Amino acid sequence: MFMRRFATVLGAWTMLAAVAWAEPALKALIVDGQNNHAWKDTTPVLKQELEETGLFRVDVATAPAKGGDMSHFKPAFAAYNVVVMNYNGAPWSPQAQTALVDYVSGGGGMVVYHAADNSFPAWKEYNEMIGVGGWGGRNEKSGPYVRWRNGGIVLDSTPGPGGSHGPQHPFQLVIRDFQHPITNGLPDTFMHTADELYNRLRGPAKNLTVLATAFSPKEMRGTGENEPMLMTIEYGTGRVFHTTLGHSVKQCKDVAFIVTFQRGAEWAATGKVTQKVPADFPTADKPTVRP
Repeated sequence: MFMRRFATVLGAWTMLAAVAWAEPALKALIVDGQNNHAWKDTTPVLKQELEETGLFRVDVATAPAKGGDMSHFKPAFAAYNVVVMNYNGAPWSPQAQTALVDYVSGGGGMVVYHAADNSFPAWKEYNEMIGVGGWGGRNEKSGPYVRWRNGGIVLDSTPGPGGSHGPQHPFQLVIRDFQHPITNGLPDTFMHTADELYNRLRGPAKNLTVLATAFSPKEMRGTGENEPMLMTIEYGTGRVFHTTLGHSVKQCKDVAFIVTFQRGAEWAATGKVTQKVPADFPTADKPTVRP
């Protein structure tokens, strides 16, 4: 009798241990290797922030350095639930480009992180996947500016360059879509630590939803417009979350960035968000930064 009870207890403990030590359900791939930002510093932070949710197992695909042979860089995108782009550099091979397009259009998830929206100005499908981008010679031929005016999106075709920002400064984000899983439950407004406030982003802007904006003050070399900061894009049957936040490690440790990045990655991977809003989420007038 004792041995039977012991076996039952042992079996139950083994099952609980197996659950506790089970692999995370979702697989994420961070793509880096070239960037005008410090990707060697930010990739480990992005990886940690995804893994600490308990939802993701994270791999990294690092492209050759600038001037290197890109022909062998062919990440297995289809093996992942979400691809996080921390890349801004030389064009990929046609095979790698096709693989990413097929992956996202076929239902894959992608997160566009900060300067990844500067990359690939001549790649038509990439620009459609990210919605809007900056720099790299983008202009009115790339598509309209995306503005938030009078309670809705305005596509502004005024001629001009794509991509700009002034000096880093703290700014407030304003939620524009309260029903989306990424932003549902977040405060209406919340502060972000000193960061590059991207403005004048422009692109195809197809199937794009603005989740949150920030006001770009002219005294900070801004536009005087409410610029999109957090966006989603539908591309085929795939889901893309685009965040302009996170210039460096410091900004990546800001709670507004962490929470929206984590939630955006889960949504891109699954179409839903199960994560709770943490107690240290910033207020309307004060950012919070974790150690």
